[in-house]
Amino acid sequence: METVTDIQKLLKRFGTVIYTGDRQGDLELMQDEIRELKEIGAIDSETYLKAALILQRRLQSGKG
Repeated sequence: METVTDIQKLLKRFGTVIYTGDRQGDLELMQDEIRELKEIGAIDSETYLKAALILQRRLQSGKG
């Protein structure tokens, strides 16, 4: 997993599609979703950490 697109594909496997038209809002919603998937054991810690890092970097860069 290396990109936000990879995270979107991961979420889609679990039936989640996030698109609000607000890129920053989308990234924040994706953070919430991957956190929930980790909490219920649907994804492992490594997958969660990779996704969380990608999203955090994207949010901090302001590029969305």
